[in-house]
Amino acid sequence: MNVKELILKLQLKVHPEGGYYRETYRSAGTVTADSGMVRNTSTAIYYLLENEDKSHFHRIQSDELWFFHQGQPLEICVILGDQLFIIHLGNEIDKGEVPQAIIPANCWFASSVKNAVGYSLVSCTVSPGFDFSDFELAGRENMIQQYPHLKNIIEKYT
Repeated sequence: MNVKELILKLQLKVHPEGGYYRETYRSAGTVTADSGMVRNTSTAIYYLLENEDKSHFHRIQSDELWFFHQGQPLEICVILGDQLFIIHLGNEIDKGEVPQAIIPANCWFASSVKNAVGYSLVSCTVSPGFDFSDFELAGRENMIQQYPHLKNIIEKYT
């Protein structure tokens, strides 16, 4: 199955941060998040990037878990404190890839298909559940002012 067929079969739509997605789960239960907002206990999505697509630097107010399904490895760039960490999400554990990754709440992160060829299909779960009002897309100039030593990676993902 090619990537276009996969997007159709999984009923994916364009995501504002880049790539394609579809929400697959939103719990009926709710919790009050640290922000004081009421959120569903958990949410899940399919997420797909292809070729040179990018998930631009953004952050959310909840922890997010990523799970690799198929395709090429995904490179996830995470800024923790003022340090950049790169996670290779994939199935080749002997090559340093991991099949799942945790992105802590309020961290800037971005992703792309490793080597920008092919596609990566993953799932993401968020707890407390995702809400677009908790989503913040990074501004390039502000990011470079805050992390001047990461200018190249910020320019790539903003």
